[in-house]
Amino acid sequence: MSWLLRLFAVILFFSSPLFAAEVADDHPSGIRKMAMVYEHGRGVKKNYRKAYELYCKAALMSDVESAYHLGFIYFNGRGVSRNLSIALYWFRLAAKAGDPYARRMVIKFKDIKPTKDSRCRRPEPELTITAEQHANPNRQIVKSWVEKIAPNYGIDPELVMAVIQAESAFNPGALSNKNAQGLMQLIPATAERFGVKDTFNPIQNIKGGTAYLHWLMRHFNGNVEWVLAAYNAGEGAVERYKGVPPYRETQNYVKTILKKYPNKTHPIPGENPQQMDAS
Repeated sequence: MSWLLRLFAVILFFSSPLFAAEVADDHPSGIRKMAMVYEHGRGVKKNYRKAYELYCKAALMSDVESAYHLGFIYFNGRGVSRNLSIALYWFRLAAKAGDPYARRMVIKFKDIKPTKDSRCRRPEPELTITAEQHANPNRQIVKSWVEKIAPNYGIDPELVMAVIQAESAFNPGALSNKNAQGLMQLIPATAERFGVKDTFNPIQNIKGGTAYLHWLMRHFNGNVEWVLAAYNAGEGAVERYKGVPPYRETQNYVKTILKKYPNKTHPIPGENPQQMDAS
């Protein structure tokens, strides 16, 4: 076989679906290469949506080149609406990790404010629950759930544990006279607001309560006292009094939790849970 035919055979292999399948392993570089196959239609039909998903997966594994490619997808509007702000988010992330091409884009478009890409996020961890745990989970089991759930919402697990202690003393069947339910004592309106279908399911309850803490933490700029007061009395009361409202129950509630969680400020979580931080 001549060298020209050999070269053609190599090119054909690297542009084939077979090659795409071969590189689709769990290594970010392999995932990125497969994304490039779909982005450019190398042996397969172009599929920008699939390319985006694969670049996203690799970028969430800290693959710098994939972050750069995501920037270009948004910069050129490939399968997504053209969005320079989101493009700059990805370029900035790649530039911080040392990518020279991304750095050039950041410098060239320095006047554009980056916006986080809400579409690219880590999948929530799969949590299982037995019938016994559903009815009566011990503190250690609850802690294991919280440690998996809370980081995806940008909330300190220790804060969530302190709230659960104050709200229900780790009783998943707790029900207050105000119809607050479960471990984190969600009232029906809050449960509906954050997509909780079964408030007495411990995992769903923790997710709903932590999602509410995430919202409050952003709303009150990481002020833990205000967040706790709002969790107890509602954000409207905190806004009305511009601080912890003068309700004895709420003031005691805040003091009780701060004894277990003595941090009055908390890092402000990202706009969307499970996101990379490019700030």
